[in-house]
Amino acid sequence: MLKQHVLEDIQKLQSICQQKEKIELKLNFDMLRSRKQNEVNDFFYYENNQLIGFIGLYGFGNTVEICGMVDPSYRRKKIFSKLFSQALHMCKKREYTEILLNAPGDSISGREFLKKIPCSFTFSEYQMKWVKKELEGDNPFVTLRSSLLDTDMKMEMQVDMECFGMSLTEAAAYYEQMKTEEQQNHFIVEYNSQAVGKLRVSYDKSEAWIYGFGILPSYQKLGIGKAALKQVVLQQHQLGYDVFLEVEAKNKRALQLYETCGFDSYHVQDYYVYSL
Repeated sequence: MLKQHVLEDIQKLQSICQQKEKIELKLNFDMLRSRKQNEVNDFFYYENNQLIGFIGLYGFGNTVEICGMVDPSYRRKKIFSKLFSQALHMCKKREYTEILLNAPGDSISGREFLKKIPCSFTFSEYQMKWVKKELEGDNPFVTLRSSLLDTDMKMEMQVDMECFGMSLTEAAAYYEQMKTEEQQNHFIVEYNSQAVGKLRVSYDKSEAWIYGFGILPSYQKLGIGKAALKQVVLQQHQLGYDVFLEVEAKNKRALQLYETCGFDSYHVQDYYVYSL
């Protein structure tokens, strides 16, 4: 687990980079706050007790995402290249089958670095924020309830396999990882009292982020997802949170659903596959 002062150092460096470059970095603080002891996932470069560079690994089954940053005032000193080399070594040691590199879509420095390494663009992801609007048309047959650790495990894993293409091994590893993370709630979506989907809400200060939202394919196109999304959005809004989510740009149906429910895109994250 990362110590509090280290998390604060990461947040401070993130703010510097975002302000100077007018970008939005995706550093997955829900995962940073729940790092396992004796497992190296984060790489740091300090100078005079100030964090200058950082790279984090975020594993999801056999896939790992890499995202990092360097203070713009210390660029062109190969700090990021050194950190990336360390991170890549760890990825190969753990034998990940897919390495994804994440960079803000409007990051000039990110694009310049990616040109120098063997990787190829794979997809973009929209970050969306809910803009307060009237959400009408409640469906009384669709309800949300808290996930119960043991009895709902099979259901959550089934959604990850059928909706997100995970293998059984990947879904099991992902489930165990997600349940250890702090500052989040897990929900089961029910239709006529039958569990048909799931989602989780992760909290960061005044923000509530919706992740892992999926409805089993056999229950899709029945308005269940829309009804469940409305419920969780209103619930989090009433608790005082600004509500956010992420969606792949190529997932047109999900994008349309989110826009219909009042979400607006405000930032794009680009993903690249590193050639092993």
